[in-house]
Amino acid sequence: MTPELDKSKMDEDEEIYSGPSKSQVKRDCHHLLDVGDTILKLSQEDRNTLGLPAQLEEAIATAHKIKSRSGLKRQRQYIGKLLRSIDSEGIEEQLNKIMHRHDTNTAQFKRLEKWRDQLIDNDKETLDEVIARYQDIDRQHINQLIRIAGQELKQNKPPAAARKLFKYLRDLEENLV
Repeated sequence: MTPELDKSKMDEDEEIYSGPSKSQVKRDCHHLLDVGDTILKLSQEDRNTLGLPAQLEEAIATAHKIKSRSGLKRQRQYIGKLLRSIDSEGIEEQLNKIMHRHDTNTAQFKRLEKWRDQLIDNDKETLDEVIARYQDIDRQHINQLIRIAGQELKQNKPPAAARKLFKYLRDLEENLV
C-alpha cells in the first residue's frame, strides 16, 4: 500500500470536529429568540427575579415602548443577540421555574379542593392526614368549619363555610412553606 492511500483511509476514520453545523447555529439562534419573546411576555416582577444584565433589561424596556411591528422585530433580534453573548442557561432555568410555577399552584389547589370535599364528607382519614401535615392547626376551628359546611350542603345553602374551610387550608399550606 502506498502512503497516500494510508493517509486517505486515516482521514475517513478520523473526522475532525469543526464546530456546530450552520443548521445547528440557526436552531440555537431561533431558540434564543423564543427565550427573548418569553421574557418580553413576563411581568416586571417576574423579570426582576431573572437577574438580567443591565443591557438586556434596557433592551427589553425599549421593546415594550416600540409600537412599530418591524421595529419590534429588530428589537427582538437584538435581544436574541444579547442572549447569545451572555450565559443564557441560568436565565432559561429561572424562566422554566417561572413558567411551571402555575402547574405547581394548580396541583396544590386541586389537592386542597379534594381535601375540603373529603372533609365535608366526614372522611376521618383525610382529617388525620391534614392534622399530621399541619402541626399548628386549630382542631376546634376546622371541626366547626367541617360541621357547618356539611349542614350547608344538606340544606342546599350557599357554601360559605366550605369556602372558609378551603381558605383555612390554603392559609395553613402557605404558612407551611
